[in-house]
Amino acid sequence: MMNSPTILVIDDESQIRKLLEITLDSNGYKTVFASNAKEGILMSANHPPDLIVLDLGLPDDDGQNVLVQLREWFVNPIIILSVKSAESEIVKALDNGANDYLTKPFRTQELLARIRAALRNQSMVTPEPIVTIDAIQIDFSARIVKVNSEIIKLTATEYTLLSLLVKNEGRVLTHQHILKEVWGPSYIDQTQYLRVFIAQLRKKIESDPNRPKYILTESGIGYRFNIS
Repeated sequence: MMNSPTILVIDDESQIRKLLEITLDSNGYKTVFASNAKEGILMSANHPPDLIVLDLGLPDDDGQNVLVQLREWFVNPIIILSVKSAESEIVKALDNGANDYLTKPFRTQELLARIRAALRNQSMVTPEPIVTIDAIQIDFSARIVKVNSEIIKLTATEYTLLSLLVKNEGRVLTHQHILKEVWGPSYIDQTQYLRVFIAQLRKKIESDPNRPKYILTESGIGYRFNIS
């Protein structure tokens, strides 16, 4: 257990903390807990964990404020776990720096999958020159994409979009974040523009564009690149 990732859970619900303790510990993680914002921030600063699971409904501060404070210095993944399910709340958290967002009640296996993806993505800060995902091969140094060993012709924008998604594998990227990163700040409201490019990209890399395996839609929020 010495090399097990440490996960800090910041949540004031004792039942949730107990459930996560059993779930995470039985899956090889070292788990520590904080029941309020002040305690969570202090623990994060003194002993930075590999990942934080953060509730938004804390008794002493709004979780969105805690997220903003953490992101001033904390670089590891943060997953939001909250009863707040409004689209605006989810988008706000993701734009504030959360890597992912799950609503309560949640499925423990889904949470574990999201944790694995976030930790895997964190370990890929500098991606390998060539990344292979099933039949897809991406050569970042040569800017070449192959599917079934055949070079796929991508426009410069399509390649930039695919690279952004792959380098953030497992993380939900909001429409606004993608538009800003790929096209610039003046395009952040052009969600239809983004949908067109996502559709084009799916036609080129997905075996069934109508049932995508890799570029997944988070309805009303954004997209996630999936390799699990």
